Amino acid sequence: MARGKNPDANMIPVEEARRIVLGCMRSTEVREVPAWQAAGLPLAADIETDIDLAPFANSAMDGYALHAADLAAATADGPVVLDVVGHEAAGHVFEGEVGHGQTVRIMTGAPVPEGLDAVVKYEVVEVLEGDGNEGSRVSFAAPAKPGENIRAAGLEARAGDVVMAAGEVVTPAGAGLLANAGHAFVPVHRAPRVGIISLGTELVDAGAVPARGQIRDVNGPALMASAREAGAEPVFYGIAPDDEERICELVRRAASECDVVVTSGGASAGDYDYVTALIEREGEVLFDRVSIKPGKAVTFGLLGETPFFGLSGNPAGAFVGFELFVRPALRKMMGHTELARPVQEARATHGIKKRPGRAAYNRARVERAGADGELEVMQAPTQNSALLVDLHRGNCLVMLDEDAGRVDAGEAVAVLRYDVPEGTVL
Repeated sequence: MARGKNPDANMIPVEEARRIVLGCMRSTEVREVPAWQAAGLPLAADIETDIDLAPFANSAMDGYALHAADLAAATADGPVVLDVVGHEAAGHVFEGEVGHGQTVRIMTGAPVPEGLDAVVKYEVVEVLEGDGNEGSRVSFAAPAKPGENIRAAGLEARAGDVVMAAGEVVTPAGAGLLANAGHAFVPVHRAPRVGIISLGTELVDAGAVPARGQIRDVNGPALMASAREAGAEPVFYGIAPDDEERICELVRRAASECDVVVTSGGASAGDYDYVTALIEREGEVLFDRVSIKPGKAVTFGLLGETPFFGLSGNPAGAFVGFELFVRPALRKMMGHTELARPVQEARATHGIKKRPGRAAYNRARVERAGADGELEVMQAPTQNSALLVDLHRGNCLVMLDEDAGRVDAGEAVAVLRYDVPEGTVL
């Protein structure tokens, strides 16, 4: 993409930029992992059960298994007395036959003996003779319905049924379901490796005391954490000074070793924008400006087959760029179908200044207030792009369209919840 004298003339809308990015993403390879390790990940294939779930009719509680017909006439004044001819516990199978006038003491989860069609809970049964187990006599003061307190075979699924579909995210309960369906290991997409590079001669790492003119690198750790929180495997390639040879060396290396490369800084129209020039020479730049504030200087392209994101050097711009473009891209590579964070509507607690021209994503915090629990959003007092504290203590971004102007107190605005997982219904 050739850039003219006015680079802002190349700005594209947020949604167009996201469409371009997602159109370039390809899924990572599929690998098998233990079912419990798949929690939080989407499955890469449909999973079928090899047996009926449950595999046999079983008792939903401790009690007595019997023929419901035997209790048809049972009342408090005219109870029915049955002989206990066996004891059935989980993991134990009662092999005998149970005739009319007989019952079997049964535990929760134990298979219901053949021919019996009801279980009466232990607490409502009176033991007349014995200890309630085999050889005892017990009394029932009310009828029982066929199927009462019995979990039928195949209640959850039949053999061959799909119990979890491709793209469905495994939950902790789902890991148990997969195990019950006979799958100790399940297929998921490999976590994408994300190479992260911080650009700028002025940067030093967190362990150094900055000299005059230097600042600590905050984008490197923040982007590493963002990539990890998105489910990816971040790899930090360090801080690169404003040296074309060094920058190109690091970017090429990251592109050869990772699935995605993300840089921050050096993504402007200044003299040191070596990274965009590299992508133009050796790959393809698909866009290099997005109509957004903060962080309009977003470069996206391909270096060979490796997607490349060049994010703004200012911390707020890098955060917003990652949330809007990099995070959805990584999730698509992992097979997620829900790619966007949830958006809510809230009332602004005060006026919000904005000039038409670029979409704004302002740092804020949304909470429920008042007796009716209405959502209210309070924008951070300053939108200085160098500050991270308001992103840390906030939970949302106020979304204002390109054409939007000032928002008055009490007006409804859309807020993007970066503290809530994708697909959450709020």
